[in-house]
Amino acid sequence: MRWLPISGLAFIIAVVLGVVFGLGAFTFDYGEGLSYFSTDPKACVNCHIMRTEYDSWQKSSHHAAARCVDCHLPHELVPKYIAKADNGYRHSARFTFNDFHEPIMITPRNARILQDNCLKCHGDFVHEIVRGSTTAKDAVKCVHCHMSVGHGPMK
Repeated sequence: MRWLPISGLAFIIAVVLGVVFGLGAFTFDYGEGLSYFSTDPKACVNCHIMRTEYDSWQKSSHHAAARCVDCHLPHELVPKYIAKADNGYRHSARFTFNDFHEPIMITPRNARILQDNCLKCHGDFVHEIVRGSTTAKDAVKCVHCHMSVGHGPMK
């Protein structure tokens, strides 16, 4: 078999792909990317902006019963990883380009996930309160009255 020299274009493509893959692997490792596949709340505090939420969660009534993923991600397998991918992409982009709101704000999609999870755990208890619409724009959300239950300003 004869050795075939790599053409100039193929060499440039190989170098570019190598650099992109290398930078991606370095960034993933530096950002502790594997930790985001766990359910450990410490993964959420990898970003300095979440320190207040993490500290207040440790003192909250939900500390012993719920972790970040229990409230902030769907419980079903496929929707959970779709939400994790969406959140991971947005968080990575926002933090990389220093383009995020402080204090951190929940998106409308994630607010719906949060409300759904409140009702999954407390639905029997609050049935009479939420008997009406829970999806209307003017529906009162659980966090309207219980903002600091999971985390938030401790008074």
